[in-house]
Amino acid sequence: MRLSEDRISHIAHMISDGIWKDDLVDFADDNKVLQEIKLTITNYLKVGDNADETARRKIRSLKKYIPEGSKEWDILYKKYCQEELDKKSF
Repeated sequence: MRLSEDRISHIAHMISDGIWKDDLVDFADDNKVLQEIKLTITNYLKVGDNADETARRKIRSLKKYIPEGSKEWDILYKKYCQEELDKKSF
């Protein structure tokens, strides 16, 4: 995960405050709302991390060595990441 718990908590509070200030929703339990927002952010980030890990593993498993940072590596990385993200279909 690329974000700390503190950063995720800060983002969750910003989202919750924004929704409340725009009068889109009235919350019955603020803590529950914050928990759900944090969980959603965390799950979303995990999907990205898993796509990253899978793409790197696929590139490493190729018969031909492709150095990280090369143009070919970047193309394959983007392709494999997108394939994994498409499987999750946000």
